[in-house]
Amino acid sequence: MSFFKEFYEHSKFVKRLNATFLVLIPKKVGVENLRDFRLISLVGSLYKWLAKVLANRLKKVVGKVVSKAQGVFVEGRQIIDAVLIANEAIDSILKNNENGIMCKLDIEKAYDNVDWSFLLTGFSQSSRGLRQGDPLLPYLFVIAMEVFSSFFKRAVKGGFMLGLGRVENIDDLALDFGCRVGSLPSTYLGLPLGAPFKSVSVWDGVEERFRKRLAMWKRQYLSKGGKATLIRSTLSNLPIYFMSLLRLPSSIRRRLEQIQRDFLWGGGILERKPPLVRWEVVCLSKKKKGLGVKCLSILNKALLSKWNWRFATEREALWNQVIKGKYGKDKEGWCSREVREAHGVGLWKGIRMDWELVGARISFSVGNKRRARFWRDRWCGDSPLCESFPSLFALSAEKEA
Repeated sequence: MSFFKEFYEHSKFVKRLNATFLVLIPKKVGVENLRDFRLISLVGSLYKWLAKVLANRLKKVVGKVVSKAQGVFVEGRQIIDAVLIANEAIDSILKNNENGIMCKLDIEKAYDNVDWSFLLTGFSQSSRGLRQGDPLLPYLFVIAMEVFSSFFKRAVKGGFMLGLGRVENIDDLALDFGCRVGSLPSTYLGLPLGAPFKSVSVWDGVEERFRKRLAMWKRQYLSKGGKATLIRSTLSNLPIYFMSLLRLPSSIRRRLEQIQRDFLWGGGILERKPPLVRWEVVCLSKKKKGLGVKCLSILNKALLSKWNWRFATEREALWNQVIKGKYGKDKEGWCSREVREAHGVGLWKGIRMDWELVGARISFSVGNKRRARFWRDRWCGDSPLCESFPSLFALSAEKEA
């Protein structure tokens, strides 16, 4: 406790506690230089305790300090929100036939490039950059990005950044800025950006990860129980990140299920072994005599349905405001309006399709009556009061009754 007391009184601690072991973790297969490694710091226990205490305190207030555009490392926000916003923005630009520019920054060495001079007084004295592996890293990085974002806003407001119209030679301009010219579809935070709604090729990476993982397991002798465990714990979870935002095409679902089926029963391209039971039975829970393997189509619906629930509850979130601004709101803000336009590259139309699945299972409790509709909401049973008591509803609708 004396260690914590000294730090809070003097904002510093013994220098030797700051010593760390550095570990280089390769980012990809076939590394060529130091940029292909991720630098991880193994800090001591005392430093980690102190950093954890500070991180827990920052976690409570950082959401009030940074803007709504910051979507990572802030409680109540998700990194996937930014992907939804970006795709909806590109969809609007393409459908309105507007000109625009998109700049994607890859801050690959932020941990040792952040200048500490912008931090407010009150932080402990430090001359080091941010270290990966430090519990404080996510929150200090968020603060750094908030300052970076503020500089951009100030430059635009002050007239230092202005649009100059159409550029004839975009390659030369990109060369001046040290950028590369890209094209759509692309990737953003590991998910497709600007890809057509029914594009199947964006799932090629998921299928490739399935096959790579299986290539390692096939070298070992595994019982059917062991294979079922690996499918439940690993294979079924590989596409979750994609399925949290994208609707899984039927053709991709069948291919992924075929890969799992062949692995479970021991078949493959060269050897076709008949399954012992139907795949629908395999996907049943163990209580229903199944193996508890996730059904990808049901899992995809559940993950997309979470967005509809988040839309109803996270009304001040930036992504919610973007969707309401583009499509409008319905049912007192519980859901957006039905999207009737073409899919394009937007993602919300595919998500909104599952609203009835969520809305049919929502019941209401008495509150301040601001968001509830007496006649049209489901208060008891499976039907709203206007359907259960049509005569009374007709009388209430008549103003002179």
